[in-house]
Amino acid sequence: MNSNLLIESAENLKKAVPLMMKYKVPTTPLNYALWYTYVSDELPLLNKKLNNLMANNDICPPVQVESLYREFVANKSESGAWELRKSIDNMLIQLDKSLIDTHKDTNSFQESFEKTFVDINSVEDDGLSVEEVIGLLKKLQGDSEKMKQSTSFFSESLENAKGEIASLKIQLEKSQKQALYDSLTGLLNRHAFDAELSAYLETENQGLCLILADIDHFKKFNDEWGHLLGDQVLKAVGRKITDSMRDGASAYRFGGEEFVILIPKSKLRIARHFAESMRKMIEKLSLKDKRTGQKVKNITLSFGVVEFQQSESLSSFIARADDFLYEAKRLGRNRVLPIL
Repeated sequence: MNSNLLIESAENLKKAVPLMMKYKVPTTPLNYALWYTYVSDELPLLNKKLNNLMANNDICPPVQVESLYREFVANKSESGAWELRKSIDNMLIQLDKSLIDTHKDTNSFQESFEKTFVDINSVEDDGLSVEEVIGLLKKLQGDSEKMKQSTSFFSESLENAKGEIASLKIQLEKSQKQALYDSLTGLLNRHAFDAELSAYLETENQGLCLILADIDHFKKFNDEWGHLLGDQVLKAVGRKITDSMRDGASAYRFGGEEFVILIPKSKLRIARHFAESMRKMIEKLSLKDKRTGQKVKNITLSFGVVEFQQSESLSSFIARADDFLYEAKRLGRNRVLPIL
């Protein structure tokens, strides 16, 4: 039995190594484990996903390969630790934004209190009626109730724990560079994008296209509705972008409200059509504010699309897309540039 297992293992390695060389896969323990599992045909779904990845790329994108390893090969304790880290990171983001919104409400109510007290102090000078005085007191009572609701049980505990949360966030941010995914949107993160794009540019990259997208008027969502609604918008847009990925395309949260999509072995015309499809899909999106129940519409994205030019630097490649994105914003937003 052991002899047969040894022979089988040797055969699998003989199959795996040439494939790794063909697709320029670094010979790391992680990659050996993934490709060994692939040639053994133990996990059909893994083979299907890896086959799709190879069909649309001249190389195996390192970040997406690591993602497949985590999904199919890594043991449960390793995967569990990864998921726990993501959950903690996401929780801290939500707590921090909730605290900001609560403080914002508190400041607003304080201003209202001060104005009402000024009105009360002027009762004698202005000769207000009993009904007007009662009205002022009722307004004061109403503002008190609003403040009580907004700064409920968690507000004080959040304030007390703010130092601890900040410390933990610093620790998590140090490890974030080694993470693959953005915890809020579920998309691959900026670190993953940098690694993936560098891998593409080091090899044959004919037809590599990049789409840079930005949520229009995103600051307005945060200012008018609060950071929690802003997070809802980011999550919803992230889901829509994820659902639209095909033909080897991969999406990343570039930073803030910006997203980037890489499409290997493509053409500018095809990538622009891809971006236009996403634009139309996003503009139909509507959300419900969880706190007020109101519907939020007019969520749109602007896009800049470029195809890699030989001997172009990484920074120039991104800058050209950013120029088109800026021009799309200047021309009125919710559009894709260039127009072909």
